[in-house]
Amino acid sequence: MGLLDKLKKSKEPEEKDVVMDGWKAIEKAFLEKYPGQTNPKHYGVLIPWSLGGNDPLDGISIYDGGDYWHFVTFGLSELYEKETDDPEYSGYGMEFTLRLKKGFSDDEEAEIRCICGVFQSIAKITFNSGEIFNPYEYLYTGQTTGIDVRRQSQLTGFITVPDTVVSAIDTPNGKVDFVEFIGATDAELIKLKNKELTVKELYEKLDSDITDYSRKSII
Repeated sequence: MGLLDKLKKSKEPEEKDVVMDGWKAIEKAFLEKYPGQTNPKHYGVLIPWSLGGNDPLDGISIYDGGDYWHFVTFGLSELYEKETDDPEYSGYGMEFTLRLKKGFSDDEEAEIRCICGVFQSIAKITFNSGEIFNPYEYLYTGQTTGIDVRRQSQLTGFITVPDTVVSAIDTPNGKVDFVEFIGATDAELIKLKNKELTVKELYEKLDSDITDYSRKSII
């Protein structure tokens, strides 16, 4: 079925509502951890990737965790109807998350939008190359300035772990793992790159999965 056929079909009065089983499953998982937050901050896209838009993720929600913001992406798994042939996993089988400590900047909205932009950029890697981001990996680009809006933080990249708040879920479209990104400094990332340290060892030294822009390098 071509795009024109789909557009014509959507105008038919007997057309059913859009199936959002995958999307709702993610929302349910986070609502269980953040009761009452039925309308969290959310940043969507004007033009979907499938229609030529620049951003691959359909949206990113941000839940209020008290002293941190908890980000979760929507778009790496199958949010609507099942389209892939893999019965075990939904889409790429993952969604990105991050817990950002509050209070680093007087323009918190800008910092939230910055993380959303970072996640869209990382998601493009998966959409363009099929690369899967698993827990206990690191993302190092050689960037030496901070990943915050003002580029003042020592955090320049990320390590990944299984989300410590929301566990993997089974949806009608398959399993979804929540891969949590944690900010890491340039010195820490170089140690990982040179295999002088493993991600698990670094994570144990950090003793926290909350990304704190004000923290210093532990290396």
